[in-house]
Amino acid sequence: MSTETQNDGDDLEERVTNFLRRNFPQIQMHGGSAAIQELDRETGEVTIALGGACSGCGISPMTIQAIKSRMVKEIPEIEQVNAHTGMDGGGDMGGMSPSFPGETVDDGEADEGPEAPF
Repeated sequence: MSTETQNDGDDLEERVTNFLRRNFPQIQMHGGSAAIQELDRETGEVTIALGGACSGCGISPMTIQAIKSRMVKEIPEIEQVNAHTGMDGGGDMGGMSPSFPGETVDDGEADEGPEAPF
């Protein structure tokens, strides 16, 4: 593989990452994450995994649809986008089911809810 081909591939991965960061900052602002799980340069297919707070989030299906429709328009080399959260059986993202304060989780300890960031 030539250096030029390798750099082009790295450029495509960087453009996909920048697309996610630029177009969907709310994912990170709300405690979620979006990462490239697989990128096939030959077929133009990319798999995006949403994790963190995206797992179990009620609007993650809309986020996934927006990623799918916008990425193929903005990045010409991408022809198909597969995206999933850890909750929809698309892969093990280490996502957790949502829980509520005071609810007992599998480890037998009471869930005290999220910690304040300060």
